[in-house]
Amino acid sequence: CMVNFSDPEGYIDSSDDPPLSDGSSLHCTYTVTVYTGYGVELQVKSVNLSEGELLSIRGADEQGALMVLANHTLLVEGQVIRSPTNTLSVYYRSTPEGNMGIFQLHYQIFRLSCSLPKRPHFGEVSVLDLLPGGVARFHCHMGYHLQGESQLTCLNASLPVWSSKLPTCRALCGGTVKNATVGRVLSPSPHHGPNATQDRSCSWSLEAPKDQRLHLHLERLVLGPTDSRLVLWSGLDAGSIVLFDSGHGGQIPFEGVISEGPAVRIQFITDQPNHNTGFNIRYEAFERGHCYEPYLQNGNFTTTDPLYGVGAVVQFSCNPGHALEQGPPVIECISARDPYWNDTEPLCKAQCGGDLSGPGGVILSPNWPEWYGEGEDCSWKIHVDEDKRVLLDVQLLNISDSDMVTITDGEELATRILGRYVGGSSPFKLFSTTPDLTVTFHSDPAGLVFGKGEGFIINYMEVSRNDSCPDLPEIQNGWKTTSHIALVRGARITYQCDPGYDLVGQDTLTCQLDLSWSSLPPFCEKIMYCSDPGHVEHSTRSLSDPKLLVGTVIQYSCNPGFVLQGGATITCYGREPGTPVWTSGLPHCVSEDSVSCENPGLPDNGYQILSKRLYLPGESLTFVCYQGYELIGEAAIKCILGNPSFWSGPLPLCRANPECFDNHALEVAEATAGSTLDGGTIALAVFILVLLLSVLLGGAYVYVTRCRYHSNLRLPLIYPHPYRQITVETEFDNPLYETAGETREYEVSI
Repeated sequence: CMVNFSDPEGYIDSSDDPPLSDGSSLHCTYTVTVYTGYGVELQVKSVNLSEGELLSIRGADEQGALMVLANHTLLVEGQVIRSPTNTLSVYYRSTPEGNMGIFQLHYQIFRLSCSLPKRPHFGEVSVLDLLPGGVARFHCHMGYHLQGESQLTCLNASLPVWSSKLPTCRALCGGTVKNATVGRVLSPSPHHGPNATQDRSCSWSLEAPKDQRLHLHLERLVLGPTDSRLVLWSGLDAGSIVLFDSGHGGQIPFEGVISEGPAVRIQFITDQPNHNTGFNIRYEAFERGHCYEPYLQNGNFTTTDPLYGVGAVVQFSCNPGHALEQGPPVIECISARDPYWNDTEPLCKAQCGGDLSGPGGVILSPNWPEWYGEGEDCSWKIHVDEDKRVLLDVQLLNISDSDMVTITDGEELATRILGRYVGGSSPFKLFSTTPDLTVTFHSDPAGLVFGKGEGFIINYMEVSRNDSCPDLPEIQNGWKTTSHIALVRGARITYQCDPGYDLVGQDTLTCQLDLSWSSLPPFCEKIMYCSDPGHVEHSTRSLSDPKLLVGTVIQYSCNPGFVLQGGATITCYGREPGTPVWTSGLPHCVSEDSVSCENPGLPDNGYQILSKRLYLPGESLTFVCYQGYELIGEAAIKCILGNPSFWSGPLPLCRANPECFDNHALEVAEATAGSTLDGGTIALAVFILVLLLSVLLGGAYVYVTRCRYHSNLRLPLIYPHPYRQITVETEFDNPLYETAGETREYEVSI
């Protein structure tokens, strides 16, 4: 009833050893705890509970506090629940009468990841990987400066977190730019709190490369009638020519101003810095005899001359959701003496309302990506084909609590409000029931009580009008299956990954009552870790990486008294395609007695060197014959590991050497003392003596070389005594001393 799980995969099954009920209700908790950095994914295989029973899936947040993820009223077959940390628990309570239903849940681990970092206002973020070790890099739009770390790392924890606070992008009050080529000068970002009015006077100095001039384009200039002032000087000293001074009134030069030399000074003075007051100046350096490089925010352009010499033509176009304003779509570089553009660059501005048609598009808050203004009243009317309806995908909604976005369905005479939204909201989707849909936006005319928000980004597209959810895309490195031919309410799409990939996200999506899917489609992530191979009995192991990532090495070593069978190390090996695997199976630790070779005994007329009762695999046993015997076979045999272990060869033989046992008597002829010796007799006697001496020397040589000193080891001056071996007790265990047996045998030469 109270079970703790730690394996990377398993089942929680009420039919496995069910607790015995005594007539009162049972309270059971099944807890799954896995490695830090991994979460627990629970899939419902079956649930059949009676009224009054309770089954609750619970997780733990970063602080360890329990939170209910799902309960029995919402659990359906195939449903997947994921824990936010490395712990998940299942709580079961039977009825007061003790009646018990059945349930089966399958769990497996998955890699936890950091949350997707929020894009900073006026900046961008690129994420290489959300898993621990992944990196998020931040940078700001031109003119803004990053406040905080430019690179964050996802740290491994029970709930992975980024290594530092998310940075922000701010426009600074003043500064100096050397070798200025292309850039932007912005009015300082307002401060919040006690220092909200500290940036009242700011000054910037810009210095272009030698022999170049600067073009300053006033992309935005919104100043109060009396409390703000912007001045541009062509030079850095006090006597420089004034290019523009907002305090003198007059028309704002939207075509920009050009410096006399390579330097420009900008000064901005204000009483109340805020989002409503400020400027946006883009600068660029250019050489004499050429026009400056044009620029179009929120758009693109093409040119006939990339050097922008006289006669160059530039054509402008805007990004989706924007329209050209305050300038023509085509300009030309004219005047060979002092080249300049025949007209100013246009602006691409997000429109406040409009009639939209076609299969898809985008709706942006007015003046996006800049702040929208106060008192905006915008209406976008979307119309698609008559046999279609509109899918609205709200990607970003961040407005003030005093501003409102309203979405209505149908034509003007028969409209139905689908939703009203204020403040911020997570991404969501809406469907119209007709080919017409309207989005309206109203911002507070004052805009001071609640402030303003970032704005909104809304994509729209036409979809089928039948009562079904939109079809979902296939996923890379995986496939999907559907429970119904038509994606009607209640239909399910199940995603699966190819071998070697893990599914990240919900594997089963359900078409809901509002004809939207229960969650976003998942994706398949390459598996970069091996499953835990487990422990080996009678051994210890060491891991080079507890996460078991590719390249991890596990080394096993047996406890004393046990011998390793198999490789001592295994390595997690990544393969393409397929799941990473271990390079070999697990070894085994067996007792020394079970794999040792027993002493094979003695050859007749021979003995052993360093005799023992048992020999471990790899050890050798050496044999020697007694004096007068010759060794036939291998002088040394080795214990070979097996089941059972065996010797590498049979016992050798000690065969008698015939030359050592030829006992021929030497006969010596004696002459009769009284015989007469003549010359021939004396010569014969001398010959016989020489012959006898040769026989004696030859016999001595044979005896010394083939009998007396005969040994298979060819050791000089060894005189083995023909006594049998003498056995003694010993307490040592190494290649020379051994402890496994109760008696030990040694050769003693006397």
